[in-house]
Amino acid sequence: MSSDSKPEKSDFLLPERDKKLKKAAANRQHDLTVILENVHDPHNIGAVLRSCDAVGISEIFVISEKIAAIKSEKKIGKNSASGSRKWVKVHYFEDTSTCLGEVRKKYKFIFGTHLDSNSTSLYDLDLTASVALMFGNEHLGLSEEAVKGMDGNFTIPQVGMVQSLNVSVACAVSIFEAMRQRLVSGHYNSEFDKDNFNHANSLDYFFSKQFPRI
Repeated sequence: MSSDSKPEKSDFLLPERDKKLKKAAANRQHDLTVILENVHDPHNIGAVLRSCDAVGISEIFVISEKIAAIKSEKKIGKNSASGSRKWVKVHYFEDTSTCLGEVRKKYKFIFGTHLDSNSTSLYDLDLTASVALMFGNEHLGLSEEAVKGMDGNFTIPQVGMVQSLNVSVACAVSIFEAMRQRLVSGHYNSEFDKDNFNHANSLDYFFSKQFPRI
């Protein structure tokens, strides 16, 4: 960097940190997301955010009639040592139809965890496609409106006495299966390319969180 040139944000980072941010930016999955409908426990939302960051999901969608109660960053993900709330964008909606309409603009399929006669096993889904995975309320599951707006239902195979998983656990199992499929298909083999729009956009977002006042 010359003495009269404007410093780049990367100039303020140690080489190891700069490398880590670029690797994470290159591996963000811009065609994979999660939708949470009326998940009320902020700790569950925080756990979902940690899992999403771990597999490279860049954004999630949260539907709730009580947005003000769950929107606070002090609650969501506050126990995450990695600060996952900072690295994953959260889009909030008060009604399901509006949210699904926005999701459809970016993602081709929407599948949700809902048990009925037409349900498919998680392991039979093609999660290398452009897809949003939807999870419902801790006790009531997905609403009828959500079920009607999805492309299909899936279940997570279980062999225990209690056929139930916490919503954050169900989400983690599902998106890590997506990661497994995507690893096999080469979705995570990208090197950072400053000319790649998605890579550059993700890195800019990371920098904005790393240096919020610059």
